[in-house]
Amino acid sequence: MGRLVPAVTRALDILELFLDGDGTLSAPDIVRRLQLPRTTVHELVTTLAARSYIVAVPGQPGRYRLGVRPYQLGSRYAEQLDLAAEGQQVARSVAETCDETVHVAILEGTGVIYIAKVDSTHAVRMVSAAGRRLPAHCTSVGKMLLASLPEHELSARLPEGGELAAMTPNSITDPLALREALAEIRERGIAVENRESNPDVSCVAAPVHDRTGRVVAALSISVPMIRWSDDRRTELEQLAAKGAAELSERLGHRSVG
Repeated sequence: MGRLVPAVTRALDILELFLDGDGTLSAPDIVRRLQLPRTTVHELVTTLAARSYIVAVPGQPGRYRLGVRPYQLGSRYAEQLDLAAEGQQVARSVAETCDETVHVAILEGTGVIYIAKVDSTHAVRMVSAAGRRLPAHCTSVGKMLLASLPEHELSARLPEGGELAAMTPNSITDPLALREALAEIRERGIAVENRESNPDVSCVAAPVHDRTGRVVAALSISVPMIRWSDDRRTELEQLAAKGAAELSERLGHRSVG
């Protein structure tokens, strides 16, 4: 286990003080309760306020309350807990229908993290695990999630020059080619991976929306090439879209029309 950073520990100690009492504190309150030097508390409070973790209480000079940032973090945590639990249930239902491996994944930076997985019962199946991280551009779920980003967010995640890392000879390494693929995915509403993360597996993926309509995850079905065909792909695309729509509905999304 790595070394704890004292400054970070003290900042978190300050935030946790707001869990007690009326939820407001002054710098002298923090000094007294944590037995920290006044200068240290002043610097930490100033930093936390600058990052919106705490804010000044209107009409009460020198007192602070929690800001919007802890709420945003807590909301994201709760959202992902619900998403993982609901995703696992929907993935199980989809897997029972097609008897192939089903994943639910979220985007983190330039990678995807699988938060739910249900295996097929076939002897030949995809070897993966919930919690695994892969480059987004090499997976159907990742391409689906990248295609759902606003342009400014997509540009921030993709390099302007150079090549993208490859996992197989089929991986897309040219950023321009990736953008072309993402444009097609936006138009179709379905992403396909052709042996781009595993040379023996192809996948299809569909977007999962939350109650605000934002794409928060993608649901994929992975199939070994020995069971892959054009007809099978069409069937699985429809099933992935249906499963993603069910998961979206569980998250409070209501489609129009």
